Amino acid sequence: MNKNAAGFIAKSTIKAPDLDHRRKINFNIGKYNAAVPKGQQQFTDLLSVREKAKNIKWRAMEQLDTLLEQFEKNITARGAKVLWAETAEQALAAIDAICQEKNCTTVVKSKSMVTEEIHLNHFLAAKGIESVETDLGEYIQQLDDEPPYHIVTPAMHKSKEDVAKLFADKLGVPSGLTPQEITQVARQKLREKYIAAQIGITGANFILPDIGGIALTENEGNARLTTAWPNTHIVIVGIEKVLPSVHDLPLFWPLLASFGTGQMVTVYNSIITGPRQPGEANGPEDMYVILLDNGRTNLLANTKTREALYCIRCGACLNACPVYKNIGGHSYDTTYSGPIGSVITPHLKGMKDYQHLSFASSLCGNCTQVCPVRINLHELLLENRHESVQEGNSSLAERLAWKAWKTASLHRGMMNTGSGALKTKMVQRLFKGWTTHRTPLQFSPKTFNEMWQQQQQPQ
Repeated sequence: MNKNAAGFIAKSTIKAPDLDHRRKINFNIGKYNAAVPKGQQQFTDLLSVREKAKNIKWRAMEQLDTLLEQFEKNITARGAKVLWAETAEQALAAIDAICQEKNCTTVVKSKSMVTEEIHLNHFLAAKGIESVETDLGEYIQQLDDEPPYHIVTPAMHKSKEDVAKLFADKLGVPSGLTPQEITQVARQKLREKYIAAQIGITGANFILPDIGGIALTENEGNARLTTAWPNTHIVIVGIEKVLPSVHDLPLFWPLLASFGTGQMVTVYNSIITGPRQPGEANGPEDMYVILLDNGRTNLLANTKTREALYCIRCGACLNACPVYKNIGGHSYDTTYSGPIGSVITPHLKGMKDYQHLSFASSLCGNCTQVCPVRINLHELLLENRHESVQEGNSSLAERLAWKAWKTASLHRGMMNTGSGALKTKMVQRLFKGWTTHRTPLQFSPKTFNEMWQQQQQPQ
């Protein structure tokens, strides 16, 4: 067992029986579950909408190279600079070069999972550059020196009492603040950072090739301030975020909002097509867009798992997953957790090191059921398992065990040999590790075949 799998098992073993954690998660996901059906009422035929969205993303991935080149051409024409990063290291080097050129000492960041993916905050801190998260949930996590717990609600695992205590400990404010007071404290602290920062960094929810722009959707206005105040705006975005046209946004913005938070549409929706133009009063002087691969072309090249790139990062599959709700987001120890993370991470970071995530699933199919773009997540988890075995990542003991099971299951006489108690004792002795995280195996006294034959005998 590799260290990643061992760490996952250790963390999930601690978190699963934590009743306080489960109470907080159930409370927050319960609020989500109550809101989402209301948001989805805006669609008269939700299934058709989801199918249309999937087809649009399919078309985008099939034409990804052409669309990305079109995006580069159109946004460059308006003064932006496009940089291509094959790896996280290349993306960090590009950001470092920009920061040095701009004599940057302070960066403000809007919520971006891609910057978490490349560990940008730690990189900038090592360079002596202050990087401040401006999304409230991300700001809370940064104060607590924790990564995001959830791809949409980063501090989902914290109660309002937890946050009040954290603010008192880290910022020296009075203890026991209300959520409204906590928000005011964060607003005051962050407004100072917006003014001081030389560079603002955001991700992008969507890339729009036909107009040469990026689309941002948010609820707090922090992305608008991040792109408006500093003189330089850096966008770092995964290459899969492409939509064929700006005219697809009237479908995808409400879809993302309703499945992500239960809203009809998110509060702030922005389209940015370059730096400040002549005659414009606001906006940055310079804009850079870093298009990040970092393993995404591995998924693109795999025709069976390519549809995982359709994901619009709504977080619905995390909220629906019984495994995620028990072990929490941090147990995965990856940027992207839950079902979608378990599907894409082995391809982004290596199947051998992260194959265990695809086995950490009940395969109940609830993730597929709730996905707004109808990604067959549970089938892709199975495909990952298959590819892992095909690559030779399974142990000798596991291969022998499955060979024995196959041999026995194909021979009825072997299946019917021995009592249920004998089979239970044999299996428990042979597979001692099975019950470490599972209830003990209990074979029935008779097989179904034996009971059927007995029923068919003349009375």
